[in-house]
Amino acid sequence: MNLLQLCLAVLQPSMIGAAPAQTARLGPYAQPALNQLYEMLFCDRPALFAPAAGQAPAPWQALLYAAAPRQIAIRALAEDSAQESRVRALAFDWLRRHGHEVPARRLLGVVLEVPLEGGIDVLAVYLDGSVRYLNHAAAPSLFEGPVAPLQPNVRRILSAAQVIVDRIGPTDQPRRPAPRENLRLNFLVSDGLYFGEGPMPVLQGDPMAGPLIDAGAALLAEVVTLTARRER
Repeated sequence: MNLLQLCLAVLQPSMIGAAPAQTARLGPYAQPALNQLYEMLFCDRPALFAPAAGQAPAPWQALLYAAAPRQIAIRALAEDSAQESRVRALAFDWLRRHGHEVPARRLLGVVLEVPLEGGIDVLAVYLDGSVRYLNHAAAPSLFEGPVAPLQPNVRRILSAAQVIVDRIGPTDQPRRPAPRENLRLNFLVSDGLYFGEGPMPVLQGDPMAGPLIDAGAALLAEVVTLTARRER
């Protein structure tokens, strides 16, 4: 099972009025399944990615959730540039949790959180080209792998994000709840979660954050267009 299939499996219960037990954790959305998808964007809650009972694990799950995980195998998973970026993030997370050294400042993904009057919109972009968009008032949009029309702005986002990552460092605090007022810029990096937040006008005028926000807005417009085409 790849991560897109895992995300779709999370959404399916909400379509029939039920929700899996692990979605009970509170989050920024009214729907438990959307809250679980939101948590999965950050790749820091390993239990959400574990194989379901009775389900054959994917090769990466067999490594990460083995009864006796092997550090060498998990490090190879983290370093594998052909692997899905979120899987690599989970592997780096495992290494950090178990006290192993990891390389610094290797950007794997960007998650932009935008609070709105009616809720929160979240746009996530990963190094492998995948895009996730959670809308506060509509169904999520999931694009697995490098969908061609999106890639120029995906690359713009990742390039702008790397500039920021090269100037700041990882937080030593647990990830905060979803923002209620400020725009938050999250960076999934080999050595942990980097982030910054502030009022939208302030960040738009910032020489580092501004280009990232502009690229995010451009990508979002393309995501909305492609999603509309899918639905027609």
